[in-house]
Amino acid sequence: MSAIDDLVSELSRLPTIGRKSALRLTYHLLRQPGEQSRRLAAALIAIVEKVKPCAECGNLTEASPCALCADPRRDRSIICVVEEASDIPAIERTGEYRGLYHVLGGRLAPLDGVGPEDLAVAQLVRRVTAGGVREVILATNPKLEGEATALYVQEQLRDAGVTVSRLARGLPIGGDLEYADGVTIVQALAARRAM
Repeated sequence: MSAIDDLVSELSRLPTIGRKSALRLTYHLLRQPGEQSRRLAAALIAIVEKVKPCAECGNLTEASPCALCADPRRDRSIICVVEEASDIPAIERTGEYRGLYHVLGGRLAPLDGVGPEDLAVAQLVRRVTAGGVREVILATNPKLEGEATALYVQEQLRDAGVTVSRLARGLPIGGDLEYADGVTIVQALAARRAM
């Protein structure tokens, strides 16, 4: 296998990158100065060698505990449970949440061979039962697997003596009702609130 084929093969393993896009990226890199490709390679190596899961929450970080867990201004009585570390920046961008996080490392997907033992649910239960936590917010994605995961986590925390809540679902800001699907409208009606 040539170096070009090798890179195309590796790039095409990335999410949303098909073989055609991988080929396009490979030829783009070949047209760039060699120094730029070396910087890209060095950045990839640094990610592999330096970034690890936080020992407390599972967030990806170069230091453990991560900056969020180490921040004394965070509310340690609330834990927001997400599927992946990549979900955390979306919540942080809102500037509204000041609690801690717990990364499950995926979602239940029996057809793909992902069961409860593959997720960091037991670690979450240990964190919660250690004390000091009053609420766990389940922020798994609103898909079938995300819902199943949220229900499983809720069941595991049933006897922990904490409030377990779920992110609200419904219509997006700026969305038109006429274009919303039936499931979204049903969820929005169920989660309606008094004004």
